Amino acid sequence: MKKESLDKSTHQVRWGSYLKDVLICSLGAYGGPEAHYGVFTDQMVIKKDYLREEELVELIALCSILPGPTSTQTIVAIGYKTGGPLLAFLTMLVWALPVLTIMSLLSFLYLFLDRINVSQDGLRYIGPMAVGFIIVAAFRIGKKVIVDRLSLFLLLMGGITTYFIRDPWIFPLVLILGGVVSVMTSGEKNIWNRIKLDPPWPYFIAFATFAIGSLVAVMIWDNRILQLFERFYRYGYLVFGGGQVVVPVMHSELVDINHFLTNQEFLTGYGLVQGLPGPMFSFSAYAGGMAARGGSTLTQVFGSIAGGIGIFLPGLLLIYFIYPIWENLKKIRGIKVSLKGINAVAGGLISVSAVILMQKSGFMIDNILVTLLTVALLLTRKLPTPLIVVLVLIAGFLI
Repeated sequence: MKKESLDKSTHQVRWGSYLKDVLICSLGAYGGPEAHYGVFTDQMVIKKDYLREEELVELIALCSILPGPTSTQTIVAIGYKTGGPLLAFLTMLVWALPVLTIMSLLSFLYLFLDRINVSQDGLRYIGPMAVGFIIVAAFRIGKKVIVDRLSLFLLLMGGITTYFIRDPWIFPLVLILGGVVSVMTSGEKNIWNRIKLDPPWPYFIAFATFAIGSLVAVMIWDNRILQLFERFYRYGYLVFGGGQVVVPVMHSELVDINHFLTNQEFLTGYGLVQGLPGPMFSFSAYAGGMAARGGSTLTQVFGSIAGGIGIFLPGLLLIYFIYPIWENLKKIRGIKVSLKGINAVAGGLISVSAVILMQKSGFMIDNILVTLLTVALLLTRKLPTPLIVVLVLIAGFLI
């Protein structure tokens, strides 16, 4: 009995220590998946040895193949590896809940400024700053994914196609096409080797039930919260590559098609999330809250909750379904080959989103200067990201 008690105590301490390390990762994770992986390597591999670096690279590859928030799925998979599904769920909460809460509160920012009679013009440089963040993300991802002429072609194809066609269905289509082209041109044979799998089907059934059920629900009931949940859940399972990739999809549907947000409101939220640590998908809590305006405060809160839960839930269910069979699944060569094309197309989506958002912000001299200065500061790493956001806010209110 004494030994059992000791083992249980050790298990609890290990979980507490692990979750504290997850919080450290969350508070230090700025700049999107590429930057997040550096934090994971430092804290989870080098300092605490929860897994080997080779295992982390494999998890990153796995989560890049899956739709959803890539860095979130990666750290949830680390939690699953460390302590099973319950610890994985707690990992998700510790990792995402702080910034989701802050972004939900920021969805009330415009209403607050109206009530205290502060001009929203002070936020006008947040948009150009956000464009700077996207340009740097596109540059860094482009360097990583362009490895030959084919990957360059796929990047340009993804960018040009989504520049002229902004409908939501085009984004998953070009990503899948990139993977198919990569497989067809690889020249490798027998890449779809058969392996034995024993997947946990209940998680996939839950994933499909939410996807189909939410679609049916919005057809039957004209309810804004249900509509928002369905949209953000769809973003969560149709987008590959993390927060930067979901931006053009969300902008197209929320701003251009449904007019739930203005372009300035969208860019303001995207710029503000850059100054906060944690997953960039937390932008959904802000966008959901803004899209639910017009009713009561409680309705707007529910809009933020629908956006936050909706966009993270499919990725969480998918990693719960895939991770237990990953050791066998990664033996399929075709999956690794297709990732090359998927990542190249994703780089094109990110690049063209910078062009589109810059057009909408306007090519005034001061906007261009803010964008260029943001790019320079990010590339040279002269200032931490939160300080850049603060300085841009100050400049907007003073100039």
